[in-house]
Amino acid sequence: MLSDQALGDQRRGDQGSGRSWLDIVGTLVRLGLAAIWLTSGWLKAIDPDQTYVAVRAYNVMPDSGVAVVAAVLPYLELALGLLLLLGLGTRLVAAFSGLLLLVFIAGVAQAWARGLSIDCGCFGGGGDVAPDKTSYGTELLRDSGFLVLAAWLMIRPRTLLALDDVLTRGER
Repeated sequence: MLSDQALGDQRRGDQGSGRSWLDIVGTLVRLGLAAIWLTSGWLKAIDPDQTYVAVRAYNVMPDSGVAVVAAVLPYLELALGLLLLLGLGTRLVAAFSGLLLLVFIAGVAQAWARGLSIDCGCFGGGGDVAPDKTSYGTELLRDSGFLVLAAWLMIRPRTLLALDDVLTRGER
């Protein structure tokens, strides 16, 4: 007869290691979202002039606001990526990632609704493009998928190889 602990382990998918398959999925989600932020942040950081052009193309703020967003956004994305890579503050970073992704989704959606012809600049590049070169639907689907990753980590931030686990070990 199995003990209550063993039954709980079986229900969670644990195989005696104290970790479940959900921890593995969560780790892949965390590392995937980290890679997304690190890549997008790096591509913006190495070309600040193009990042400015991409932000300005949305036509939603004055040039002074564009300059601030274009200067801060790459490093914000890099910070989110680094924190996720380390697994530090996972739930909070995921929540902030979700909010930022909602802003990006709103930006792309408003550009599409207003009939702007721009490349989102999400992974470098960006700015005005020919009307037949826009890909708003794909961009919205992609960002919605990224939002699902962030939501997973908000709901279930426990992952493997995370500093969160080391820092909260005594609290379990």
